[in-house]
Amino acid sequence: MKKTGLVLSLLAGAAILATPAFADTSGKRVALSNNYAGNSWRQSMLQSWDKVGKQAIADKIVAAADPFTTADKEAPTQAAQLQNLILQGYDAIVINSASPDALNGAVKQACDAGIVVVAFDGLVTEPCAYKVTVDLAETYGAEEVRQIAKRLPDGGNLLYIRGLAGTSIDDDITKGVYAEIAKHPNLKIVNEVYGNWDQTTAQKAVATVLPSLPKIDAVLDQGGDAYGAAQAFNAAGRPLPLILLGNRQDELAWWKEQITQKGGYDSWSASEAPGMVTFAFWVAQQVLDGKDVPKEVPMGILTIEQKDLDKYLESTPVGGVANVEYTQAEVIQAIEDAKKK
Repeated sequence: MKKTGLVLSLLAGAAILATPAFADTSGKRVALSNNYAGNSWRQSMLQSWDKVGKQAIADKIVAAADPFTTADKEAPTQAAQLQNLILQGYDAIVINSASPDALNGAVKQACDAGIVVVAFDGLVTEPCAYKVTVDLAETYGAEEVRQIAKRLPDGGNLLYIRGLAGTSIDDDITKGVYAEIAKHPNLKIVNEVYGNWDQTTAQKAVATVLPSLPKIDAVLDQGGDAYGAAQAFNAAGRPLPLILLGNRQDELAWWKEQITQKGGYDSWSASEAPGMVTFAFWVAQQVLDGKDVPKEVPMGILTIEQKDLDKYLESTPVGGVANVEYTQAEVIQAIEDAKKK
């Protein structure tokens, strides 16, 4: 028995030695670099960061999770912000970038200083950064066109409301839109405007171009602009087209009104969940913890069909966006799945 116990003890000791020793992240400081907070999606994103960050601090997983938002949407301002975060000695920076490439120099400086950089939503192309990736071209841009094609089998004229110019989000969605449009010759984009993912901006932009446009059968957008577009059509006395939605509460409430008042309004809603910032937070924490994390960790988008409208409308606060926040366990599983690909 003593010999058996000794063998088991030695084996247990060997197993402990063979187990990777990961770093303790309880003293690590994580920052969020955000270039824009002028719409409900970004506000919900910041709320999700605050909620999950505070809980991680309370659970002693990290020492700090501080948000920083620039005063404008310009890449040079965010680059200066990144340099300040480097000087402040943060261990990781989670970034929603104003530009795919204009921030690469500052991101490289952070990496060279030993800081973990995780980009999400607005990505960067600097290879040293980790990226939370969403196939926006396929799952958002192209899928929107497919959803319209299903609802308008005879084709029609489309108005395309783009997002924030110069961002990877706008670029990727637009690539998907035009790649799929090429497969549907009976659908034609007759004009495009920039709405900055904001209802007020979108309403003004659509109102400006409407007088010069032919009959519009459907509106493609990138989220945060559908309600503004509807208001512009109403104000102009134009027939209301099919408008795809972006998971904002006012859009979902408007959709419900159309169904109630008209006996139906067959639309579709989709967006990245603002809570993807929490996905990026946990990716950063796992890298700091010494885990083997791929440079790209994929995630999906949140889509809402009419059958699910009531559920999401009930759970989405006024002024907010339908949302999902991610747990550490969910992100660990996503990392493991990414490693298998």
